Amino acid sequence: MKTKPTAITIGLVLTISTPAVMADWGGLLKDIQENSKTLLNSSVSDATSSKQASNLDIATIISGLKEALTVGSERAVASVSKPGGYLKNADIHIPLPPQIEKVGSLMRQYGMGGLADEFETSLNRAAEKAAPQATDILVNAIKAMSIDDAKNILNGPDDAATQYFRSHTSDQLRALFKPTIDKSLDQVGSTQYYNQLTDKIADIPVVGKNININLPDYVTEEALDGLFTMLASEEKKIRENPAARTTELLKTVFK
Repeated sequence: MKTKPTAITIGLVLTISTPAVMADWGGLLKDIQENSKTLLNSSVSDATSSKQASNLDIATIISGLKEALTVGSERAVASVSKPGGYLKNADIHIPLPPQIEKVGSLMRQYGMGGLADEFETSLNRAAEKAAPQATDILVNAIKAMSIDDAKNILNGPDDAATQYFRSHTSDQLRALFKPTIDKSLDQVGSTQYYNQLTDKIADIPVVGKNININLPDYVTEEALDGLFTMLASEEKKIRENPAARTTELLKTVFK
């Protein structure tokens, strides 16, 4: 099983492929933290006149943060939604369910290695088909963000935005992903592979007929973990690595 980071990336990405000015996201975040600490911890009236806030008011800073989070979230979703988004990414690749994985060597001995590989591939394809739906939910969570939420993200740990997304979107994402994944499992052949595997595993001595997996639940949880993993990774990169300021508002807030 893979090891997953604990929270989501905002997905403010390594490189954004729009004709924008390239800049340093690490410096960008430092700027917004410097501009926001005094402002966000003061009253609206005090903040409006604060020279330490570089003449930026609360509305501008919050708008800039929300815009940055929106761009990043869209990029994170795009990265997991593309062909191979889960399958070819070792950090979020969906493995065989534990009950099947633990008898993997036996499966290969009994000539089922190819079938197991096809099954594993199909699980990842199903997750990739469901992932595009996440964008609207993430964006709506950003729109609903309060001043306190923004302050916690700006002044919080590397995964503060991921924690926000996880606590505010997990239930909605799960409810949205599961029906799509359930349908996709049939479309990409997962259900067929699963039935073939469990029928064959039932003939393996010792293992018998003890395999019973809820595939939609399993893939849904793995897909959500993968999405949050990518969001967490991207969030950390924002604070450390170069990227691009892609809108006029971001250039204003983070200059």
